[in-house]
Amino acid sequence: MAKILILTGDAAESLEVMYPYQRLREEGYEVHIAAPSKRKLQFVVHDFVDGFDTYTEKLGYTWPADLAFSEVDPDDYVALVIPGGRAPEYIRNDTDVRRIVRHFFELDKPVADLCHGPLVLAAAGVLDGRTTAAYPALEPDVIAAGATFRDSEAVVDGVVVSGRAWPDHPAWMREFVRVLREKAPAS
Repeated sequence: MAKILILTGDAAESLEVMYPYQRLREEGYEVHIAAPSKRKLQFVVHDFVDGFDTYTEKLGYTWPADLAFSEVDPDDYVALVIPGGRAPEYIRNDTDVRRIVRHFFELDKPVADLCHGPLVLAAAGVLDGRTTAAYPALEPDVIAAGATFRDSEAVVDGVVVSGRAWPDHPAWMREFVRVLREKAPAS
């Protein structure tokens, strides 16, 4: 069975981790979650409240990481998912995360990133020359990394599929599954 890797950590958006985790398992993939260490992670829920200038954050689901970033052999995986939330802000600083991300881009393996996920791609130096969606507040970060920002629910750039946030799940995952079926079938 083909395996897909999710890179995340504490304060990841609950829906942005759990939706691809379950949807890709439904497609027949074995899905592993990697984090800074192998332990139970605390996810969060981001929502919008009238009168606030930005999103709010509440505690969400907890879920165990299958392995630490340092334990990941990216050759074992056919695709990569980087969900959003606040986790990308700090996991991007991990040298193993950057090593893993570069592997997928160097070998042209499918990658799905959402919301704040492009922060990880920028830190790994793989956004330059690409077109990507992201949480709209990240437009300056995407441009600074040399990419073109597109405010869209699903942007496909080769084998990389990006979206703005969890409301984009249907279009984002539909496009990612299409790429996976072409490039890295489950069996």
